Amino acid sequence: MSNQDLYLVFGGALVDPRQNVLADPSRTDLVGVYSSYDAAMKAWRGRSQSNVDDAYIRYFIAPLHKLMNPEEDK
Repeated sequence: MSNQDLYLVFGGALVDPRQNVLADPSRTDLVGVYSSYDAAMKAWRGRSQSNVDDAYIRYFIAPLHKLMNPEEDK
């Protein structure tokens, strides 16, 4: 069975805009899970651009498939 690529888009307010540390992880904005990097990038870009005026808000793309199958990265 082949593995599936999955990407999580999430974000929220940071403690300090110079570091990637969420101020309150329990209030993380989970945008969604996407099956392609392009779809995740589109969602990330849309959410990021809607918060462009707030330096404390940041969004990320996490490759879930690499966490689910770590042996493939070796």
